[in-house]
Amino acid sequence: MTTNLVECINSVLKGARNLPMTALVRSTFYRLNELFTRKSTEAHDRLHNGFTYSEFAMKRVEESFRRAGNIVVNRFDRRNEMFEVREMQDGTIYIVNLAQRHCDCGHFQVERLPCRHVLACCANQRLDWQVYVHDVYKMSQICKVYRGEFVLMGDPSTWDRYEGEKMIANWTLRRTIKGRPKSTRYLNEMDSRDIRGPRRCAVCGCEGHSRSRCPQRAGPSSAGGH
Repeated sequence: MTTNLVECINSVLKGARNLPMTALVRSTFYRLNELFTRKSTEAHDRLHNGFTYSEFAMKRVEESFRRAGNIVVNRFDRRNEMFEVREMQDGTIYIVNLAQRHCDCGHFQVERLPCRHVLACCANQRLDWQVYVHDVYKMSQICKVYRGEFVLMGDPSTWDRYEGEKMIANWTLRRTIKGRPKSTRYLNEMDSRDIRGPRRCAVCGCEGHSRSRCPQRAGPSSAGGH
């Protein structure tokens, strides 16, 4: 779940990396402003065109409808809205509780959308499947997400003077420019090369340097003399 969210943020902020702090904040502000404006327009257009639910919800429900034809409702308790359904392909049995919005497959609880087992029960008892779609998928609720407006930044010379706390950078935590950064991860048994100790020189047998940097290694001039 967190990986997908990070990838979405990276796609929005692509091209804003490695910028100075003020430029990074300004780029983030205008990119999100453009994204919210575009999504708000799309949501209101979809609502005015008569769409009740989001495009994602309708695609998921249509996919579940196509797979609901291979499900048989064996037993049911209409008064308590509990059903027992069976998959025709492998014979797996699932319990559906419409009153508690629960299905043994788990998709009904996670996505808050009627799964193929719920749709099969609704078709068997002629129930309205839209009752079991969560309000978060309704276009009226999605439009509320983009109801807020961005405050224009304007020119920095017109901003009020900041009187709060000042942040001072800790230069001791600054990353060194030269050399390879020191690894901070925890080593395990797979890192046998890092665990077995420092490397020894193959020429003199001393620790702390390799054969290519050994002071006792013969140079090009000495090799040519021989």
